Amino acid sequence: MTTVLKLGGSVITHKGERESIDEDALDRAAAAVAAAPEDLVVVHGGGSFGHPVADAHGISPSEGTQDAAAALDVHDTMALLSDAVVARIQNHGGAALPVHPLSAAVRDETGDLALGTAPVEAMLAEGFLPVLHGDVVVQTGVGVTIVSGDELVVALAEALSADRVGLCSAVPGVLDGRGDVVPRIDDFQAVADALGGSDATDVTGGMAAKVRALLALDAPASVFGLDHLEAFLEGGSPGTLVCG
Repeated sequence: MTTVLKLGGSVITHKGERESIDEDALDRAAAAVAAAPEDLVVVHGGGSFGHPVADAHGISPSEGTQDAAAALDVHDTMALLSDAVVARIQNHGGAALPVHPLSAAVRDETGDLALGTAPVEAMLAEGFLPVLHGDVVVQTGVGVTIVSGDELVVALAEALSADRVGLCSAVPGVLDGRGDVVPRIDDFQAVADALGGSDATDVTGGMAAKVRALLALDAPASVFGLDHLEAFLEGGSPGTLVCG
């Protein structure tokens, strides 16, 4: 059984403080991931690392640049966070290895993403735990644009025929207008009014983009908070279940 898990940037970093890791949260997440009982692929978001840098350079999933220095600035910042995530999982005994999307993915002129998953599949076959992250990727005719962790989750889930998908978020699930967790979503329009943007700089669309991405999957997906990460990895469906 293969699971694709995203650790939200708002979970593992302090999004209001530039390039600041939430050490306690990252440690909790890394311990749970390292103890996962099945094949697992991890994707993490940018949080206070990637988003402010990308925003400063005007780079997003739809707005690109041909400035190599700007592209490297975003990539290097995300690589720093990736190194921290991989190291922390290894510290807890997990066989984590990094996969950098800049060298593994490309967009065509229409914006469609092609992610080469051969390295990920080889890592899984050898007992490793691949860790990917939001990044810049080359796009035909544009230069580089941002690939979000949510896009990577979808691409990985489809390519690997994942059985389960999880998004570990800063909130306990998708919240309705009263702040209560929506137990299940199978239609975006039913919850569109309740989905607001992120409360910090986020160039990839906030919760609305996450829900849209998950609805595109064949595999069931759960959105939940850090307190329920272990329950998800043990086979549960905490938080909000999203089924397209």
